[in-house]
Amino acid sequence: MSADNRIVVATGNPGKLNEIMELLDDTDIEFVSQQELGVTEAEETGMTFVENALAKARHATEQTGLASIADDSGLEVDFIHGAPGICSARFDGPNATDADNTGKLLAELGDAPSEHRSARFQCVMVYLRHVADPAPIIAQGTWHGRILSKPRGEDGFGYDPIFFVPSHRCSVAELDIHTKNRLSHRGQALRSLVEKLKAEWAV
Repeated sequence: MSADNRIVVATGNPGKLNEIMELLDDTDIEFVSQQELGVTEAEETGMTFVENALAKARHATEQTGLASIADDSGLEVDFIHGAPGICSARFDGPNATDADNTGKLLAELGDAPSEHRSARFQCVMVYLRHVADPAPIIAQGTWHGRILSKPRGEDGFGYDPIFFVPSHRCSVAELDIHTKNRLSHRGQALRSLVEKLKAEWAV
């Protein structure tokens, strides 16, 4: 870590930031959001979740001089060959809203039956010690479910209202934040990353 022991959380997405900060709340590590430090948005030009997560982390570290963590995540739907994937946030265009993206996905699935609506959320979380870090710590989480025919629930963000969680018989948007973080792809990835960080710093 740098002399300044804070770690910058490299995301400009308020929903993601709230989830990440909630998950990090019980650690002894001091985290600060990139907004607090005036970090601009990074360009996501990678072809994989790993590449995009590293680009965001490197961008934040470059601008702050701090170690950083960043994630890249998205929804893969089998019926449309894994789309929207890394384009999940801009599925309906570069300025698409959550409602735009959800609407486009439902339109593409059309009347596909339940057994053809399998999907998964993927999340890759990275920790970058410094800009030239040759061996960043990487963790991944996957959350399996299926796509509903219409939105359900008022909480969450992104595709949460149309992602059905079989174990709880509801959409993600119908889960409370603590249950969501316990089950989610982002929760899985971040818990794994924090454990790896603790192991590294204990050496």
